[in-house]
This record gives sequence, C-alpha cells and structure tokens, in this order.
Amino acid sequence: MFKDGLLACKRILVTGGGSGLGREIAERYLALGAHLYICGRRQAVLDEAAAELVAAHGGSVKTFALDIRDAAEVQAMVDAIWADGGALDGLVNNAAGNFVSRTQDLSPRGFDAVANIVLHGTFYVTQAVGKRWIAGKHPGSVISIVVTWVRTGAPFVVPSAMSKAGVDVMTKSLAVEWGPYGIRLNAIAPGIFPTEGANKRLSPTQEWKDGVVRNPMNRVGRMSELQNLAVFLMADGVEWLTGETIAIDGAGHYQNGASFTDLADLTDEQWAAMREAIRRKDEKDKALE
Repeated sequence: MFKDGLLACKRILVTGGGSGLGREIAERYLALGAHLYICGRRQAVLDEAAAELVAAHGGSVKTFALDIRDAAEVQAMVDAIWADGGALDGLVNNAAGNFVSRTQDLSPRGFDAVANIVLHGTFYVTQAVGKRWIAGKHPGSVISIVVTWVRTGAPFVVPSAMSKAGVDVMTKSLAVEWGPYGIRLNAIAPGIFPTEGANKRLSPTQEWKDGVVRNPMNRVGRMSELQNLAVFLMADGVEWLTGETIAIDGAGHYQNGASFTDLADLTDEQWAAMREAIRRKDEKDKALE
C-alpha cells in the first residue's frame, strides 16, 4: 500500500512500544524508514523488541525505560531524544493500562493505576513534546490510541473509559490550540485487535477470535489494518487532517453500542474468577520487570 521509504528520516516516539499494539505500529514505521524511539516500564521487554525489530528491518530503534506517570521522567526522556539528533517528527501515545471490574469493586489504587497512565501520562508526554515543537518552530504529528468507548461509554472499564475520553478531548482541543504551530493531533479508536495483554485483562475467560466477537464483519481486526491507518496519519500529505478520532472496528460500535454490556449478567463467583485470572496475569508481568 505504501512506497518504500515513506517515513524515511522521520523521528518517531511510540509510548508502550515494546509490546502489543505499540510494537506493531512501531514495526511498520521502522519498515518504512523511520528512526524509532520506544518507551515503556520494562527495560528487558524494550531491549528484546528493539533487537528483534532491527534484526527484521534494519534501521535504528532506541529505548527508554521509564514510568510516564512521572512528569520529570518524561521530561528527561524528551530532552535526551532532542539531544540525540534533534526534534521528533511524530509521537504515538499508545501506553495504557486497563482491566475489567465492577466499579463498586474498584479500589482508589486500581482506579489511579489506569487513570495515571492513560490520562496523566499521555498528557505529560504530549505536553513535553509539544512544548519543544513550539519553541523550535517545528511541525509535528501526534496520534493517540483511544477506544470507541469515547463515543458510547462502557460499563466495567470505567477508569479507562473516563481517561480515554479525556485523551479524545485533548486531541480535539490541542488541534485548535496548536494548529497555528503546524502541530496536528488525531486519534485512532481500535476495535478488537487481539494481543495477549488485552485479551487476558479484558476477556480472561474467552479468546478473542474470528466468529466469536460480534460486529458486522464477524471478525477481529488484522494488525496490518491498524498499522496502515497509523502510517497514513503520520505520513506527509494529510496535513489538513487534524482533530479527528477515527474508529477502526468493522462498524462494531454502531452495531453493538457500548462494549462489555454482556458482563452485567455475571455472578459474584464469575467476577471472582475474572479477578483471579487478571491477578495471575499481572503477577506474571511483574516477574519480568
């Protein structure tokens, strides 16, 4: 679909770029010639991803292990990137956290774990990069990964729905505020693109696959489809496209409305089993840190 070298010489940061959707997007950018920076909390995961991506596609992938919930750490990363060769050209806000839970069962710590990454962390990175762009009179493109729930709401994922809605509003607001500087902001709202982390935390008892998920096309998304949209929004030639949130879900949210409504029928025992499955996944991930 895209010509070789389409993103040559573009310097792009992908948050949460060591795994999941972030890694998939980063890989497509690298294959099209971008100079990549990826960040996340686990250095080992980042290093493994960077090595595999470079082995497959060549090019440059540099890593930063940090917690984007810490504004000072974010600023230090952005300063280091600028010192490493100049301004970024693009930012993909992908880092996130989420899990299904009845809202009455949420602890303040559980709510903050999601909101501090998705809402606060996304803002910290966007502001730190945007300030540099404005000061240096450098145009840039920001893509934020949100959810279709920003249009419909969603039960049982309230911290994420609230936080992603904030990112969606940030996208629209800064498209106006920063447009005069040549900075554009758009968002992608993916439907179900299966990754291990998302499946284990959002549907721990059922595998997401074709024929199981409910949407007009009766299938899950293909990673190449998400990658292609992310490339289109980052490439030159669509500079007048800004302030938009584009859903890529096979029209699922038009058919189904809010997500996770089927969980309203679960019993207390089933919720307990869900919590235990999510806890085991979290412990497995922490063991890798």
